Amino acid sequence: MSLPSTPYIGRFAPSPSGPLHIGSLVTALASYLDARANRGQWLLRMEDIDPPREQAGATQIILNSLINHGLLWDGDVFWQSQRSAAYDQQLDQLLTNDLAYWCDCSRRQLGPAKGLHTGSCRHPGEPEQSAIRLRIGDRPVEFNDRLQGKQIRHGADIGDPILKRKDGLYAYQLAVVVDDAAQGITDIVRGVDLLDASAWQIHLQNAIGLPPVRYGHIPVIVGEDGHKLSKQSFAPALDDSSAYNNLCLALRYLQQTPAPDHIDTIPALLNWATEHWRLQNIPTGRQICPR
Repeated sequence: MSLPSTPYIGRFAPSPSGPLHIGSLVTALASYLDARANRGQWLLRMEDIDPPREQAGATQIILNSLINHGLLWDGDVFWQSQRSAAYDQQLDQLLTNDLAYWCDCSRRQLGPAKGLHTGSCRHPGEPEQSAIRLRIGDRPVEFNDRLQGKQIRHGADIGDPILKRKDGLYAYQLAVVVDDAAQGITDIVRGVDLLDASAWQIHLQNAIGLPPVRYGHIPVIVGEDGHKLSKQSFAPALDDSSAYNNLCLALRYLQQTPAPDHIDTIPALLNWATEHWRLQNIPTGRQICPR
């Protein structure tokens, strides 16, 4: 799929819940190479809006890992923790226009749906005891993913996502949409585990009146137990002293053309990978197993 001639602005948006691991690097590298190959900008956003899940010192470790792997971003780091006013403004607009609603449902009330909210208690609740949910409705969300092809998600299948939690913390679905617009993001390359979330985010973009974003969802790396490598599953942190080898491994996961033997520095490797970047080479499944 060819990209339009509009300026390309991509981003990588880690959360400081722990150091980067090889799965994080694969996603960061794919996002970086797609931006550079399309002569675009590559921005860095720190999604630091969930203090209970944050790990002390993780932010600096993440920044150091990106620098040591040669993945240098454009401009300043964008901090979600400084964006409360923007989030509140959009929530007020959504509530005023009846595009979002207060919800005091508990997980027990949602029952077998396991958190899937389909509107059974769409009524005004007490703000101090309620979450705010986006009203999805029955209209399906359709979009073309650059890797996974045409996607259709119906409201009954995805439910109404939380935009602000009962504990007062802003939810990922709200923050990511508001901040992508604020940073002028045109293209997002990320893990396929977020493919379903794209439907919520597109619906929210439409509700707020924001420009569309192009998505490309790459397979996630799973461990020997078949589960996605993640900070929550205690995936090993990147060894920054092996940055060159880490990048070579990430390129193999992405099934990109191997660099010739004479390329033996990180800048030269990234230049080679940028010149030979082929998004279509990446597998279109949902998982990549270790090799």
